[in-house]
Amino acid sequence: MRLVLMLVLAASTAASSACDIGKLTVGTTAKVLLRAQPSLQQESDYELARQAIPGALKTVEGFWIVDPENENLIQILTEGYCQYGTGFAEDDWEAARLVKDRAAVEYHNERATKIFNRCLNYALLSLGKEWQRDLFGDEATVTKLLRDHGGRGKRFAMMYAGVALGSLVNHNLSQMEMLGYLPTVEMVLNHVVELDRQKPPANLAHAALPYIALGMIHTGRPVAMGGQPDRARGYFEQALRVSGGKFLLARTLMGYRVGLAKNDRKFFHDQLKQVLETAPSVWPEQRLANEVAHRKARRYLSKEKELFP
Repeated sequence: MRLVLMLVLAASTAASSACDIGKLTVGTTAKVLLRAQPSLQQESDYELARQAIPGALKTVEGFWIVDPENENLIQILTEGYCQYGTGFAEDDWEAARLVKDRAAVEYHNERATKIFNRCLNYALLSLGKEWQRDLFGDEATVTKLLRDHGGRGKRFAMMYAGVALGSLVNHNLSQMEMLGYLPTVEMVLNHVVELDRQKPPANLAHAALPYIALGMIHTGRPVAMGGQPDRARGYFEQALRVSGGKFLLARTLMGYRVGLAKNDRKFFHDQLKQVLETAPSVWPEQRLANEVAHRKARRYLSKEKELFP
């Protein structure tokens, strides 16, 4: 992980010599790209989005090479790689796990790890050198980091840093070093939640995301190993509350992960059925996320008999 970050920072340094005219052009384009970003989040065709996003991200990454200090580009790349990781790379990994295709599981797990690494690296570029240095320290170091360098202005990047690191842990559970970062992930996400209590973000999806990530953390391990499905359910339900019940991915993940953790087939079935009975268009601004939620809900329900023998 540190190596990947070093490579990203090295690329940033190497690009610093880009001509001023190029930076000026990219600066104008970046503003347009940021304003145009919702078009992808409103996409209703899952396969169209799957094929379009990688090329779009690489195009934006090319602009970033020209102007590596452009925060608009870094923001687009941070959110884009985390969303692509969750909606597509991780989805392929999960589908392979459900059909027990070991080779595909390993391939997609490695790929998801690389995608979330990119998200984390871009988030850390926004957060600055203190975060790059101290995020992987002990609890006292992270506590001080959040206190001294965790202001509201860094809320977006902190949220995605927590989401990305949590996803990296989830895809590398066999590595003890990675498991050691779980408390850090929870500290960062709880800090974001506390900031939101003081001033809720205007973007309701961004308001819900930390709660979904916390719900994932507390259903990531069996109850016998410290998992807390009831606590996770509370986080998922809070994500639904702050999104007005429109963020279907929160209900899909709650039904699947909490249902399995508690061996509650009725809860599993009822929650996923409710997702499929709710049109993805209930939230036009997050249509693609809701399409992903429907896709997952259908997959989980198709495996219900196997999951609850």
